[in-house]
Amino acid sequence: MDEDLTLSSGACLRIMKAPIDDSSTWKLQPNVQFLSIKQVTNPAGQGGPDRYRLIISDGTHFIQAMLATQLNHLVENGTIKKLCVAVLEKYTANIVQNKRLIIVMNVRVLGVTAEKLGNPQSLDNTLPAATTNNNPSGTSTTPAQQQFNATTSSSVSGGQSSVPQQPQRAGDRGAIFPLEGLSPFQNKWTIKVRVTQKSEIKQWANAKGDGKLFSCTLMDETGEIKATAFNQAVDDLYDRLEEGKVYYISRARVNLAKKKFSHLSNEYELGLERNTEIEECRDQVNVPTVKYTFVPLKDLENVPKDTTCDVIAIAKETHDLSEITSKSTGKTIPKRELTLVDRSGFSVRLTLWGEQAKKYSTTGQPVVAIKGVKVGDFGGRSLSMYSSSTMAINPDITEAHALRGWFDSAGSEANFQSHSNAMGSSSGSGGGINRSEMKTLQQVKDLNLGGSDKPDYFSSRIIVTHMRNENLSYPACPVEGCNRKVTESSEGWRCERCDRTHDKPEYRYILTLSGADYTGQLWLQGFNDVGMVLFGMPANELKALEDRDKDAYDSTLKKVLSQIVNVNCRAKQETFNDTTRIRYGINRIQPLDFTVDTELVLDQLAAFVQN
Repeated sequence: MDEDLTLSSGACLRIMKAPIDDSSTWKLQPNVQFLSIKQVTNPAGQGGPDRYRLIISDGTHFIQAMLATQLNHLVENGTIKKLCVAVLEKYTANIVQNKRLIIVMNVRVLGVTAEKLGNPQSLDNTLPAATTNNNPSGTSTTPAQQQFNATTSSSVSGGQSSVPQQPQRAGDRGAIFPLEGLSPFQNKWTIKVRVTQKSEIKQWANAKGDGKLFSCTLMDETGEIKATAFNQAVDDLYDRLEEGKVYYISRARVNLAKKKFSHLSNEYELGLERNTEIEECRDQVNVPTVKYTFVPLKDLENVPKDTTCDVIAIAKETHDLSEITSKSTGKTIPKRELTLVDRSGFSVRLTLWGEQAKKYSTTGQPVVAIKGVKVGDFGGRSLSMYSSSTMAINPDITEAHALRGWFDSAGSEANFQSHSNAMGSSSGSGGGINRSEMKTLQQVKDLNLGGSDKPDYFSSRIIVTHMRNENLSYPACPVEGCNRKVTESSEGWRCERCDRTHDKPEYRYILTLSGADYTGQLWLQGFNDVGMVLFGMPANELKALEDRDKDAYDSTLKKVLSQIVNVNCRAKQETFNDTTRIRYGINRIQPLDFTVDTELVLDQLAAFVQN
């Protein structure tokens, strides 16, 4: 049976004119039509996801609204589209420069019509003085509003609304607000949030003086926000907030987020002050729960460097606590590394820092769910915990139970592939191989890529025509993440960086090769991951092969020649002994995928013929 696509006439008028604290309005679930959906891109240099602006109609009037960012995927996958009719299951209002902006936080699509329903007229969203009336019963209603009230009253009465109802408390300074709806233009609100992370108290000092601070991450069902307290507020509030608990919070400042110090997508952050009100929520009904958007380890290659994501994996190996010395401060920083694996067949290194590294003492091979972990490009792909990142050990969620069952039954004996083996080196920040924008080697020269002060990156398809066979590898420190060259002594192999002597080194590739295409040739440098792709074996194995079977070793070297590979390269101008030249380094390398690459060539030929 088809859904009823009748619009709730009068809904837009009531939504735009009702007082902000008229809770009865925000419980209603009107049928509306989306007349327009427009992507709003963040200005350059500002973080956070893009937003979607909506024009919503009730058949009589139309108004502007914004889609909550957690619903962006509904537009991107085509669920929400122009002329679709939907139920606004959850929404709120935000006051910006004396105008009311509606934020849609949950919708249920009913269907799509062939044309616009009704003849809706624009409704001014400037906030009239009447909307400040805190007595909803004192506001007048128009016939359109009365019609809407009559058609929707049955869906509200009896608790049928799917919008979670928040308990009212004595002393409330405003309605319960979703984090998505907060802005600096409001001062009467209360949020109901879970503390997912709380930092240690940090001391700071600069030319203006010294002080202390702490920060925490708060979340509800609509998003996350950072909250920070300074100086006296630290003494007043630090012990009142605990990780994992849910609180009502009000009387805090809403400021623009300082993206330099925050990795959350929210454009705002909270300033906690001495008069900020914090009350623990002991009612466990409709409390916010941590929500993850897990990325399989295999797909980390598609996650941009220095951005954050959520992962769930088995901590297959836990390395000992170590320390590094900060170059900027000279202080030692505790460090611990975990090797993570998951069902995608990949492994990745995760680094914990500071207190996180010291406090991690879990034994065995637990399931870890990590929210907001930083993606790096060391060794192909790596993960690193921010101070705002959170880790749950063996969480009671469906994904964790499924992962545990897989690992115990089959995963513990599986072989795992690292991103370095699969995708090649990523010593630069040039991103992945872009097949659609391949450059010939002559184009690289004609464009003078690498000829400026900053490096340039390009993707090309080359054939390996020559390789310098001398010193294909070097003896490196076997400590993971070090890779410093070691020197042999009577006691073993000495690493000056780690201040340790090892029984044997871990050989790593260091290559110089000639790459060519139909337009020209370039000399390229590559490191360990490039050698792994070209030789198909670690440098240790190639070194051992050279020592025991010279013929087999020579045959292996010859097989490298004439290989066709896709590469992403870094071009950078360097000066040595008063001679300036451009150095080309392989940033990523992939063997040719004949299916994918052939289809791309065919598409390019078809486009050429059409033009």
